[in-house]
Amino acid sequence: METAKILIGYFIYLPITITLTLIVSRTLFKNAKVFMFDIFKGREEIANATNKLFETGFYLLNLGFALMILQMDLYSDTYQSLVEALSYKIGGFSIYLGVMLFFNLYFFFRGKRKAKENNAENMIVFKA
Repeated sequence: METAKILIGYFIYLPITITLTLIVSRTLFKNAKVFMFDIFKGREEIANATNKLFETGFYLLNLGFALMILQMDLYSDTYQSLVEALSYKIGGFSIYLGVMLFFNLYFFFRGKRKAKENNAENMIVFKA
């Protein structure tokens, strides 16, 4: 009976984590295009390519982590233990996704700041 509950847990866990990853990724990288255009000074082709590479890496990291922590140990043969295990796994994965989201935002803001610094340095060189 425990094996059946573990399989039910997998069939609940996997669609939720995949859906969470897709939602966070689409939101992040749809809005990241603005940063990429600014960082690459409006060069749309390279901004889109870089954004797509970041998105692919985001998918690989997050889905890989979701699969890595897939193992579920139920300490009793009850639905309560299944729900508790699922909430722990999905909650932990949600926290991880949030950290990854802010980590990516940090890189976008850092890239934007570096682009402004380089732009300011280029302006000084041209004026001299």
